[in-house]
Amino acid sequence: MELPRRKPNRLPEYDYSRAGYYFITVCTKDKRPVLWAPAIYGSTLQTGDVGADIIRPIQAPSLSEIGSMVEQAIREIPAHYSNVRLDKYVVMPNHIHLILAIDQSVGRMISAPTKSLSTIVGSMKRYTSKMVGFPLWQKSFHDHVIRNEADYLRVWDYIDTNPLKWREDCYYV
Repeated sequence: MELPRRKPNRLPEYDYSRAGYYFITVCTKDKRPVLWAPAIYGSTLQTGDVGADIIRPIQAPSLSEIGSMVEQAIREIPAHYSNVRLDKYVVMPNHIHLILAIDQSVGRMISAPTKSLSTIVGSMKRYTSKMVGFPLWQKSFHDHVIRNEADYLRVWDYIDTNPLKWREDCYYV
């Protein structure tokens, strides 16, 4: 029996080490909701409360121990890659979103290669899996090359509002 082939999710012929802004989504293995503390979303709501989401704000998410480790690793990315800036991120129950900016002008010698986006994200995934003691992430990750300011602002807003829209999220389980 032949295993299904994974569809490539990178732009063909695109150099993912070149300067630019990248929107990254990484899902936990089997989309397990291990990054937020249990019973956060909707914990302020009672059964039968009509319009409770509108009347009472939903409790702000609190990260689980694993989620806190992931957040720490995300924040440390620029410390490991001097030409990478973390512009925005959010830790959701079973995935993360990041905007990473790669800058090739940060005092690099011409012969010194810039690490690719796959290397940067892969290192963060390996590090966090090692910290938690089990495979935490699904294979690969989704990326989107941010092409202009309008695209950047749309992605920024999506990351900013994602926790409030968790129940409508395509990764909601």
